[in-house]
Amino acid sequence: MLLCFAVDKCAVSPTGDRLYITSYRQDKLLTLARDGTLLATYTDPALRGPSGLHVTPAGQVLVCGSRSHTVLQVGWEGKSKLTTLATWEDGVWCPGSVCYSSTTSSIIVGLYGDNILVFRVE
Repeated sequence: MLLCFAVDKCAVSPTGDRLYITSYRQDKLLTLARDGTLLATYTDPALRGPSGLHVTPAGQVLVCGSRSHTVLQVGWEGKSKLTTLATWEDGVWCPGSVCYSSTTSSIIVGLYGDNILVFRVE
């Protein structure tokens, strides 16, 4: 059961059949079906304090680990990490938001302290 204080961010898949929810305090990414059924729970030491969350038009799930200083891509099913997109070594410090721009082929990451990073992707 989800409690109101457990939900930090949410995003919907392009087809509308999945809902992705971050729980900052519990270090989890939850994937729910449209009817609210829990489909998957993702935890990973590389995803501490999940904050920013974005689903691209192609269905790619991007999530920030605020306390782990990471940006990850998780599989659409919400069960596994596909790749680490950026880390502390790339300048990521306390990321709070993430967004993909298809216009510029860039991942935009909002950081604590009013800073942003832009990563070009191909």
